Amino acid sequence: MNAAQTLLALAELAQDTAHPVPSPCVSVCRMDPVSGLCQGCWRDIGEIIAWGRTDEDGKRKVWQSIIGRVAARAG
Repeated sequence: MNAAQTLLALAELAQDTAHPVPSPCVSVCRMDPVSGLCQGCWRDIGEIIAWGRTDEDGKRKVWQSIIGRVAARAG
């Protein structure tokens, strides 16, 4: 499974309210200088820094942002 496939699988898990929201980190930690997003998890530096202290609802919102970013890039 490559990083993109891992991210998509984690995105599915993130929507399941019966379980803790998984981190989107896929251990590809490189910031894109143009977009300002991590090339692995598609989060910006503020989202990465805040992840550990963000509540479950906030983490799901970050996941929605990630999904939107990936979809916009693909479209």
